[in-house]
Amino acid sequence: MEKISDKEGVDLLVKKYNELKSEIHKVIVGQDEVVQQVLMSIFSNGHSLLVGVPGLAKTLLIQTISDSLGLSFKRIQFTPDLMPSDIIGSEILDETRNFKFIKGPVFANIVLADEINRTPPKTQAALLEAMQEKTVTAAGHRYELDKPFFVLATQNPIEQEGTYPLPEAQLDRFMFNIWVDYPTYEEEISIVKNTTTDISTKLKPILHGDEIIYFQNLIRRIPVPDAVYDYAVKLVGKTRKNSALTHELTTKYIEWGAGPRASQYLVIGAKCYAAIRGKYSPDIEDVKAVAYPILRHRIVRNYRAEAEGYTIEKIISELMK
Repeated sequence: MEKISDKEGVDLLVKKYNELKSEIHKVIVGQDEVVQQVLMSIFSNGHSLLVGVPGLAKTLLIQTISDSLGLSFKRIQFTPDLMPSDIIGSEILDETRNFKFIKGPVFANIVLADEINRTPPKTQAALLEAMQEKTVTAAGHRYELDKPFFVLATQNPIEQEGTYPLPEAQLDRFMFNIWVDYPTYEEEISIVKNTTTDISTKLKPILHGDEIIYFQNLIRRIPVPDAVYDYAVKLVGKTRKNSALTHELTTKYIEWGAGPRASQYLVIGAKCYAAIRGKYSPDIEDVKAVAYPILRHRIVRNYRAEAEGYTIEKIISELMK
């Protein structure tokens, strides 16, 4: 990209973000908040976990976003018999009797991990290194993944039959936990009208890889006031037991609190949320705006909270007051 100032970069980000949303909504009806959070995780160089019952177009949403970004895309359907080598790749003997590494579907810009909680933990863990280090290790050799690299995973609610809850170490690698809800009556009418004809929509790519990397670096450079750092770290500290910041609700209802990655993502998320709204620096309200999808999968409630109907959202809401 041509050399422009960071202020002009933020203005360009707003323009491209709005173009992206318009393109995506040619296929996806409603789900504004879901689309916003997935795009924010991409601009923030993070991964997203979309949670919702089957049939809410989670997979279609991710494929649509991939088409509008002009990036390479691979889909992995997670099943109980999926093996780690089915994700990473494996070594084979070629015709010259030498070992040759055949890359798996993780070697793409956007990896859709479809129904990630339908496979056992051994296979789920195959994504851990890829998500954090942007590399994979096979047979003692380390391989760099393509950049930009995102894992956009879908999962059914864990109460459903045939699911394996994701371990906390893996959940923590997702920047956002995005809840996908049922459409409204009006949205469902539009969905049915659009999907019961023979008309198909062809999307054009709005952004390419080098532009996404530029925007990721731009968001890192956005200045943050000390008060915002202070608020983000204190909010995360309130979720932890036996610390100077522990909140009374934490002692009563929380088993485990959020780690330092939550503080990092709150600041990065606040920067991105501010930037897509044309602001050149985030404030405390921007941290609050991203707190729910960043914290909801990093806080573990105890039995008392479940028994008294104290939801994660209600706990986060109280902690932000």
